[in-house]
Order: sequence, then C-alpha cells, then structure tokens
Amino acid sequence: MILSINSGSSSLKFMLYSYNDHETVSTGIVERVGMDGSFIEFTKKGKIKVKIEHHCVNHEVAIELMIKTMLDPEYGILDSIDQIKAVGHRVLHGGDIIKHSVVITDSILKAFKDLVDLGPLHMPPNITGIEAAKAVLPYVPHMAIMDTAFHQTMPPHTYMYALPYEWYEKNKVRRYGFHGTSHLYVSRRTAVLLGKEPKDTNAVILHVGNGASACAIKNGKCYDTSMGLTPLEGLMMGTRSGDFDPAIVEYIVDKENLTPSQINTILNKKSGHIGITGKYSDRRDIVDNAEKGDERCKLSLEMECHRIKKYIGAYIGGLGGADAVVFTAGVGEMSPVVREKALEGLECIGVKLDKAKNSICRNRNGEFEISAPDSKVKIFVIPTDEEIVFIEDVVALLHGTYKDHDEYVYSFQNKNYVNQQRKEAFEEDLKTKPELKDIAIYPV
Repeated sequence: MILSINSGSSSLKFMLYSYNDHETVSTGIVERVGMDGSFIEFTKKGKIKVKIEHHCVNHEVAIELMIKTMLDPEYGILDSIDQIKAVGHRVLHGGDIIKHSVVITDSILKAFKDLVDLGPLHMPPNITGIEAAKAVLPYVPHMAIMDTAFHQTMPPHTYMYALPYEWYEKNKVRRYGFHGTSHLYVSRRTAVLLGKEPKDTNAVILHVGNGASACAIKNGKCYDTSMGLTPLEGLMMGTRSGDFDPAIVEYIVDKENLTPSQINTILNKKSGHIGITGKYSDRRDIVDNAEKGDERCKLSLEMECHRIKKYIGAYIGGLGGADAVVFTAGVGEMSPVVREKALEGLECIGVKLDKAKNSICRNRNGEFEISAPDSKVKIFVIPTDEEIVFIEDVVALLHGTYKDHDEYVYSFQNKNYVNQQRKEAFEEDLKTKPELKDIAIYPV
C-alpha cells in the first residue's frame, strides 16, 4: 500500500493506493486542523463514506487520527500499519534545486525549509505534513512529488522575467510553473491519442479548474507555462487574479491603505471570478447565472475565456504550430461553455471546434476528441490523473528504478494502457449517456 498526503494549512488530504491491485482503496480528508470542529471524512473504494468528528490540535494528531481510522476493524481499510510501504507527499516548490521526485532525507527537508519564501502560502503546511507523517510513520520511506518538476525543462528565455538579473542570481526570481503532475500525465496521454511518441508531440495543455494553468509542450517537454514564481500568475482562476499590471499593487496600497500582505491575500483569495462576480468562484454557478442575465457573471466568463484564448494563440505561435489543444481538470473536462468560448475565432490558426461534439462532452472517465473533421489541430478533452503519476513515482523511488521524468516511461504511455476503474465507470456512464461513445477515443 502507498499512502499519499497533501497537507494544507488547515487540512490533510490523503489517498491509500494498492499498487499490486492497481486500485484506490481509500480517499479522504481531515478538515479544520488546529481549529474547533475538526473531523475526518473518507471513502472506502469509493462506496462507503465515513465521517468522524475529532479534535486535531495539529497535523501530527491529524495523521494519527487518519492511521487509527484506517486500522479500525469496523471500516477494514488496513489490517496492519505494516501494510503501508511508503508515503508520498505533494510538495509545491522545489525551486531550481529539487528538479524531480525524490526520497525525503534530512538535507532535502532542509532544502524545502530554505525554499519557503518561494511558496509562503503552501510550503509551511507541506513541511508540517512531512514532519508530522515522519513522526507517526518513522520506519517507512517518505517521498516528495514536486509540483514544479515537470516544468524544469523550460529554456531560460521562457522562464526568465525581464527584471534585474541580480534578482534571479540572489533571490531565484524566475518562472517555475505548477500543476506539473497534471501536465505530465495529460501531455503523455495526448501523445498516445495522436499515435506519436512524446518526443514528436507539440501541444497546448489547459488545466482549468479552481486553479488554472496553461502549458506549451514542445517535443514532449514543457517549453513554457503560465504560472510563475508562485501559482498566482497566468490564467484567471476561481479566487486568483492571474496576470495583471504589477503597478496596481502600489496604487491600491496608497488608495486603500493596505499592507503588502493584505494585497497578497486579496490577489490569491478574493480576486479572479470571486472578485469579479462578488459571489461565485464555481464556474457552474457563473455559467448558470450568466445564462439568467447576471451581467457580472457574463463579464467574468468572457474574461476567463478571452485569457485562455490569448494563451492558446501565444503558445501555438511560440511552438511554431501544435498537434493538439487539450482541456483537462474540473472546468476543462466538464464545461462545454468555457471550451467553446475559449476556442471561438481560433479557426485562423487551425483550431476548429465541433460544437455538437463539444456540447456532449461532460465526463471525467473518458478521453474525447471534439475537433471538427477539417481542424488542422486536434482538440482533446483528457481527464487528468495526477494520482497515477504520484503513485508510479513513489513506487519507482521505493524500488530504486526511478529516473528523471524526461527519461522515465509511465504505464499510461502504453497505447494498450487501461485504467480499469475509469473503464468500468465509463461503461456505467454510457447507460445514461450513450452518445459519449460517439466522441470517445478512450476507452472504446
């Protein structure tokens, strides 16, 4: 069994995965860590949902609760703690020091602590989660799966900012990029759908969820990406601003008498869709209310789609042409409206949507082509699977077979790869929406 942990400031997400059976045994979360009203909630094989209230004063107590719950005879997730062979931790930032998944040693943990300034919102809870898990599970190896790793192949002219070079030399100010495991998975699956090797594949990947990022894939590697030093830059997001004129910060500091810290909070948590609509960050709410005539929801939707469109055009230009444009993550997979608006008018660069196919495409289990027959650039919708990247990296590190992701060949790169859980779920989906089969490439 492999245990994966994603530690936030007041939460602890986890997943237990049986690599031998290739299935997720349990997923869950401990909420309100360090606060009143904390609880654990999890599912067993996606079917049995359990919620237990328990005060968790810190992340170590949260992890103890997680293990205790997994061992509870009533729930039957684990017979023994010895079944956990390794723990993988999602870590936001490796800077330009940690460039791939790695076993966490004392020196690696120190490096993470040295990089806190590059990710002040995410790195402290990531580190807290690692230390807490090592305290509770000291006899198994712990691995870090880096959110920035996939983007380490960017050339200097795409990762550097036009700022004083000394800022890069002294303070490591540069573009790093995030959503790396998602972009890795989707880019490899894109190559499979195209019938190409990754090294022969150019694509624009759009990870559009509450957080959103675009990635330009050149010869199977990250060439450019929209998020920067932090996950704030780039596309418009649920609560994050994305790109804006940095001079606005000083202007608003003076006008509103705010501190830099307050501005940072507003840019990360009170901007994007929630900032424009004043109510909503969920695109379903925004689309529904835009259709009912809410002018600010209409504006917010148009702003997001225009921003996506700009990135698609810029990245196809930067790549010198693309084989595919690919949507993934919650909004990318489930919102025909966002996809259509984002692609509208791009026929001039060879990107032509089949609107009928696009309108059908709402599914998290299949992989679909929604481009028109005469589109020069394929348009795919590929549900992301960050967990399989995570698990395969942990297992490879455990067995000593891991290589840098540029060299490592994942199971899902094989044209005969089958995710059995998704296949079964897709077959169930077809019972109520048989038309999905007409646009599905995988599974068929």
